[in-house]
Amino acid sequence: MAQVLKLDYPVFALIAAVIGTDLTPAQSRELGLRRLIATVVGAVLGAAGTSLGFVGVWAVGPSILIAMIICQVVGASEGAKVAGYICALIVLLDESTQPWHYAFFRMVETALGVSVAWSISYVPKLLRPDDDG
Repeated sequence: MAQVLKLDYPVFALIAAVIGTDLTPAQSRELGLRRLIATVVGAVLGAAGTSLGFVGVWAVGPSILIAMIICQVVGASEGAKVAGYICALIVLLDESTQPWHYAFFRMVETALGVSVAWSISYVPKLLRPDDDG
């Protein structure tokens, strides 16, 4: 889907889909919205930090901690992995001159991956066992 949409880094959608998939489909569905909220938290925090010059390897640890705390405060603690991922490893390690633009597209790619994982979790509910057995 990311390639069809011609997103710059479809691999980020793949990574988010893997992170967003849980052992049980019910758990993936339950946590999907919280992970989408965490995606927004991570992108906004990362872009804001980058805009303020909070970039590079030394910014990774504190940005993950701040993202996790914010996720706890907004009730999306299960999405802390996603928030830390998008904030620290994607947004803050990029020192681009347009951090909000960069963060927006990383957020779109990550949200796409989380949404795909969320959607796939409904497949078992759509499949019905064969009653002829």
